[in-house]
Formats: sequence, structure tokens, C-alpha cells
Amino acid sequence: MTDLAKLTSPQARAFFHARTIALLPCGATEPHGPHLPIDTDVTIAVAHARRAAEKLEALGVQALVLPAIAYGITNWTQGFPGRLSIRSGTLFALVEDLLSALEFEGIRQLVVVNAHLEPDNVRTLRNALLDRAERHKDRVQALFADVTRRKFAEKLGEEFKSGDCHAGSYETSLVMAADPSSVREHASLPKVRIDLIEKAKAGVANFREAGAKDAYCGDPAAASAEEGRALYETLADEVVALSRASWPELFRAGGTTA
Repeated sequence: MTDLAKLTSPQARAFFHARTIALLPCGATEPHGPHLPIDTDVTIAVAHARRAAEKLEALGVQALVLPAIAYGITNWTQGFPGRLSIRSGTLFALVEDLLSALEFEGIRQLVVVNAHLEPDNVRTLRNALLDRAERHKDRVQALFADVTRRKFAEKLGEEFKSGDCHAGSYETSLVMAADPSSVREHASLPKVRIDLIEKAKAGVANFREAGAKDAYCGDPAAASAEEGRALYETLADEVVALSRASWPELFRAGGTTA
């Protein structure tokens, strides 16, 4: 597994070519209850991308994990300390610029790995990739490993499917597996059910209005590092499957010949 940020410039040269799959982790800087760090979504996205890169490399495909996007659209955590939100146009433009930069450096395949699930954030990432595909069909092919899609979400557990998973068992388990020292006391936290999906449909616009007074919902007390490790395997397998379906020639050829 290779992180671009940890390479020297001469080392990076070996990865900037048309047979590399680049992985872009996308997170946010926002509150995640009294027990998880503000960089929770970044931690999850990076760990997801790294495990996917390991699996791709085990199949002979060269993969490169890009530095994470650490900011997103975070309207739902409005009113809690630690929230740093950006505009949808800013996120859209950043993704577009990164795609142009990758193309300039010779990379032709990108997978966006996103852990910040706020609907406006997901929609903006999806639209940025669709817009690029429509306008530049013969350039960088960008895929979205969108965990909110039903076929993907079905594999991530009941809490995730319910929508009540912000800093609940799902996210707490993932952080426990990736960065255990950053997880504070969570075993005594009560389960919080707010019916987030229904509340959003009814026009509720943030966690406070929805009843998540401590910036979390779900069941963090039920989390475990073991569950987190299993979830990362599932998440990474989906990236591999998406990549194999979209770029079978990289897998047939072993992936590493420039």
C-alpha cells in the first residue's frame, strides 16, 4: 500500500502512469459525539482507501492512495463546536481540479472513497464525477465507491441501513479498528434513535432538530474493533469489485506495466 504523501518526488514517478488506480479518500471536519474525534470521517476514508489499495496490489494492480480531502459540506452538525463546512461549489471545484491534475500527471483511473455521508456532500461528489465524465469522456475515468447506494449499503449492517449511524456502532467500530487511541469512553453512551431518514424527508435540517442533542445517533456502546475490521474488508472488497468491473484490462495484464 502506497501513500502519495509519504513518497519523495523521484519515488512518485513510478506511480504516475496510465495503469495506476488512484484512490481519493474524502471526509469532513465535524463533530462526532462526545466519544469520537472531529476527523472521524477522514480516518475512516483513509483506512478504507488503504485497505482497498492493499487488496488491489495483492491482485497485481498498482494503486496509489492520495492525500485525503478533509473538508466537506457539514450542515447537519451545525451548532456543535468543531464543525468546519465548505460550500458545494468549493467541493465540486476541488474534485474537478484534482481530476485535471491527475490527468496532467498521466493517471487515468480514480476511485473516490467517501466517508462523509451527508446527502448534499454525497450529491456534490457524485455530480462532480458525472460532470467530468460527460465533458471529458476520453480522459480520467473516475468512479464513486458510494456506500449510500442500496446494493452497497445492504452489506454494512442494520444500523447503517437505518440511517441512524452518525458516530454510532458503525462509525465507532471503524475508528476503533483504524485509530483506537482516539476513541473516548463510549460503552456507557445510550442508544439514540432519531429516524434520521424520515426526519430528513420531513424537512429537518440538522442533528439538533432531529433529536441528536449530543451529535451522535445509533448505538456506540455496541461497537468493537473486530466489527470495524470486518467492515473495512467489506468496504475494500467493493472498491476492488468496482475497479475490476470498470477496468478489467488492468487485472488481466497484472496492472503494473506502464
